[in-house]
Amino acid sequence: MKTLDELVEKNSPAWNVIKTWFKTAKNQYEILSPDVENAGKELVGMQLSTATPLGTMIFYTGGVLIDYGWLRILGSGNEQLPRGFFDWNFGKTFEESGERPFHLLIADDVIGGYFAINGGGLGDQVGLVYYYHPKKLKWESIGLNYSQFLGWALNTDLESFYQNLRWNGWQNDIKQIKGHQVIQLETKAIQPIERHYQNIFAPENLGYSVN
Repeated sequence: MKTLDELVEKNSPAWNVIKTWFKTAKNQYEILSPDVENAGKELVGMQLSTATPLGTMIFYTGGVLIDYGWLRILGSGNEQLPRGFFDWNFGKTFEESGERPFHLLIADDVIGGYFAINGGGLGDQVGLVYYYHPKKLKWESIGLNYSQFLGWALNTDLESFYQNLRWNGWQNDIKQIKGHQVIQLETKAIQPIERHYQNIFAPENLGYSVN
């Protein structure tokens, strides 16, 4: 297992590139500050280098909120998004650090939709991001890799993507939703995201514990 020093590149070129993407973003966003100690633990747990876009997002951000918190991209965790990348995936998509997962959860939205990198367990397009649609109740490829997904989240027309999934006044309703919660589409009831995840992806279906 590599140490933190081995995983962190000084003057990370990947982070410098990603910062330019934020500067040209069309969608509203907020970069959450990381806790340095926790960021290191998350990076070591995932065994990802900051030379990679995913490793960079884990180490240099606590996560990113898009469109006033409608979309939450995972980093190393923050008070506003109290779920680090390693912490959220552990026990769901893998059981041991360094294990090759069938998919990795990278982001989610306030209505219980999940974004994941396909490792072979979600469909034929390995390495691309899939979206778990909260109404269709199935995973669908969005045809983008992780780097492209970041650009998509910052610039795509989210109103179009979430057509028929948003409601009048959603902007005010989601202000009360915290980063560890989701809102039920039908009832508008607020629920912990951990419980929501368990209800959908039961251990007997995934083969993993979701404590």
